[in-house]
Amino acid sequence: MASQKFQRGSSSTEPEFTTASLPDIVFMLLIFFMVATVLRETDIQVRTQLPQAEALTKIDQKRLISKVHIGPLKRGENQGDTAIQIDDALIENRRTIRQIMYNKLQEQPQLIVSLKVDQESEMQIVNEVQQELREANALRINYSSNREGPPPS
Repeated sequence: MASQKFQRGSSSTEPEFTTASLPDIVFMLLIFFMVATVLRETDIQVRTQLPQAEALTKIDQKRLISKVHIGPLKRGENQGDTAIQIDDALIENRRTIRQIMYNKLQEQPQLIVSLKVDQESEMQIVNEVQQELREANALRINYSSNREGPPPS
């Protein structure tokens, strides 16, 4: 009789896979991707037709870049006038470039300033922007351009 107690009996039911925690896992993944994804749309208000270049170097760390667009305005009452745009903001007074870049350098010391200058822009404005960047101690400057000729396929 004792031997019958410990014998295995055959069971006709198979273990079921519980899906009770599946919604929790899906919502945790959704929240993770919402937090980890960087959505950034910049409304470019300045036209920049970049000049051609022979040798280019790609910057891998996009988060370290602050873009400065210099070129004619696309629309508005001053359309065609040369304007300066830092990230999303149009700059009215060139002296504010120094303060904006100084604040950005305080937050991110490894900041790279990427100048996207329209090929028909006045060099005087570009020189003034460069002087303001020097005053803000933003010395890591990148000049954006297009490849010479058609892009490789």
